[in-house]
Amino acid sequence: MTKLLIYFKGYIKESIFGPLYKLLEATLELFVPLVIAAIIDKGISNGDISYIIRMSLILVGLGIVGLVFSITAQYYAAKAAVGFIKKLKQKLFSHIQSFSFSELDTIGTPTMITRMTSDMNQLQTGVNLTLRLLLRSPFIVLGAMVMAFTIDAKAGLIFLAAIPVLSVVVFGIMIWCIPLYKKVQERLDKVLGVTRENLTGVRVIRAFNKEDDEIKDFEDKNDELTNMQNLVGRISSLMNPITYVIINLAIITLIYTGAIRVEAGIITQGAVVALYNYMTQILVELIKLANLIINITKSVACGNRIQAILEIKPDFKHTDKAPVQLKTDIMVEFKDVYLRYKNAGDDSLTNISFKARKGETIGIIGGTGSGKSSLVNMITRFYDATKGEVLLEGINVKDYPVEQLRNKIGIVPQKAVLFKGTVRENIRWGKNDASDEEINEALVLAQVKETVDSKGGLDFEIEPGGRNLSGGQKQRLTIARALVKKPEILILDDSASALDYATDAALRKSIREMHHACTVFIVSQRTSSIQHSDKIIVLDDGAIAGIGKHQELLESCLVYREIYNSQFKKEGG
Repeated sequence: MTKLLIYFKGYIKESIFGPLYKLLEATLELFVPLVIAAIIDKGISNGDISYIIRMSLILVGLGIVGLVFSITAQYYAAKAAVGFIKKLKQKLFSHIQSFSFSELDTIGTPTMITRMTSDMNQLQTGVNLTLRLLLRSPFIVLGAMVMAFTIDAKAGLIFLAAIPVLSVVVFGIMIWCIPLYKKVQERLDKVLGVTRENLTGVRVIRAFNKEDDEIKDFEDKNDELTNMQNLVGRISSLMNPITYVIINLAIITLIYTGAIRVEAGIITQGAVVALYNYMTQILVELIKLANLIINITKSVACGNRIQAILEIKPDFKHTDKAPVQLKTDIMVEFKDVYLRYKNAGDDSLTNISFKARKGETIGIIGGTGSGKSSLVNMITRFYDATKGEVLLEGINVKDYPVEQLRNKIGIVPQKAVLFKGTVRENIRWGKNDASDEEINEALVLAQVKETVDSKGGLDFEIEPGGRNLSGGQKQRLTIARALVKKPEILILDDSASALDYATDAALRKSIREMHHACTVFIVSQRTSSIQHSDKIIVLDDGAIAGIGKHQELLESCLVYREIYNSQFKKEGG
């Protein structure tokens, strides 16, 4: 958590002025009982109305000035907290963007969303409260005790005895509750987890008629949360009655002692009222401080979780120096490439070697989990080879600046992802300055132009995740997004799975007939999608089972033949 303090740079002034103005407000608050005592002793006792009015105006003035100080303190504390979190969010988001897919897979999307949202909000609240109240409450407690001694030393001894007892009760209950609050948070996380799963998987749950089971699971998790919250609530509820018993005993003692000393003429009636007010201030501030420390404890825990993400060093190495381009007709080459995912027990790809020439179409096929997507993801450096080299135009992909590398490649991932916005805005993810003419050309190539026109054209608004589109429409739009940049390499990672055979065939035909030369990688489960490729790579359990053209592989590769026969062999054939 302490390493995050560097993000206060630029907000030092606000971090000083926030607590400073709060202490000024607290100082004025300490003078209020003295003014009230003066009103009682001089104004009321002597029947001096003008004095009462003057002192009342002073009270109003103290209130107004204190309010100004409090608002100013809130302004500076909020500015510092918001600015600190703004810089921290920017840093965390930038840091997450530097992660390779390996780190993203390991950490998990829900974790990163939680760190960026709820943990940040909790930390911001903690910083704000700390700047405003962490110094104020102890200052009031100590100041009230000192002021009590200035009024009457013997009465001050009552404060000296009451404050440690109150502190033990308040902070004892707080220390008891802190680990329980952590357990509450853990159970809350479980409830949120179940809720998230149900909302994202609602169709599957209903398809398998599991609503009752999920309701029971949610109720169980919710009951655990409720029981833990009730336990913490019962323990926390002890604070008020116990502290009020102690404070009232102290007040009784104070009033009894004060009455005797007033009778003896040692102190005045106003002094007793002032001492009573100081005792009340102490109780209020100790309870505030206990709640503040609980809040700070939660904030520190959130800060530590954020810091843990920031301390993860990405294994993705960047270079800013553009490589010297080589003259070669080999666009992509794999040399004895191995890939093992982080924390995996075995290699996902082993001894992968092949060459793809410029303008060739490379088909990649294999069973589920054979490593097809892993292979093409290494061309874009979504994952780096554990051993061996992946070369692009004769140069290791690791030697390219990432932006230059990915500008050469258009990729259509397995899962079609679209963003909220118009069709035009989504297609321009591929090329920021693409004209409407270029966008329409890409839509025609992707066999989706008619669909877009029927929905209102390029200004048609796509909902988040493309909810208002079918699976095939989303896939074709993501293909258009990749095509609009006119890439040197086009990777279609099982991106036609939702298309019918006729549309798939028309799409492949239009890609083959594109005006600009493009090396195409087609990952597919269908032999029909890749059988006309210049070269087909057959993967089996992470290794190459065969390389060649369609007819060659039917004769020489058992794995390919089995896949083909399972899709095309007629009954009785």
